[in-house]
Amino acid sequence: MEEASKVSRYLYTLIILFLIWLALTASLDEQELIFGFILSTIVAAVTYPVFTTKGLANLHPKRVVYAIAYIPYFLWAMIMANVDVAYRVLHPKRPIRPGIVHCKTVLRTNPGKLSLANSITLTPGTITLDVDGDDYFIHWIWVKDEVLSAESEEEHVERASENITRPFEKFLKVIFG
Repeated sequence: MEEASKVSRYLYTLIILFLIWLALTASLDEQELIFGFILSTIVAAVTYPVFTTKGLANLHPKRVVYAIAYIPYFLWAMIMANVDVAYRVLHPKRPIRPGIVHCKTVLRTNPGKLSLANSITLTPGTITLDVDGDDYFIHWIWVKDEVLSAESEEEHVERASENITRPFEKFLKVIFG
């Protein structure tokens, strides 16, 4: 893969940092915008070599659309998982079937794998314990029957992956290439 020019990488880093500034401050006050832009310019100058190798190519419209679509999808998954965990905590019999499951990812880039691990961990009821290459080891509060009844390790991994990682991967595969 060919590395993007320094200018492209710097501009991409500047744009992302300024967008993060806007999201965190939630303000369009002129002074805050100017300060945020100056701060983003300085931080981008120092961090762009480690921030990206593709530069502005990361802002391909398809990737941007998938990234925007991922936010409400992830928030919905997080809300549903919160409701599920609250039900399990408040239920008189506390119906849990905890276990550590082995999943495999189809993602190939480190930022994509990191985003998947964080998405899993931020969703209540699951915690990513270890990532080893394409293998994820996840503690799951409710290991489903079809995963438990898998006849082989390969079936177990595939069924657990279908339940935990695949819903996130359909977005992250496009976002992170």
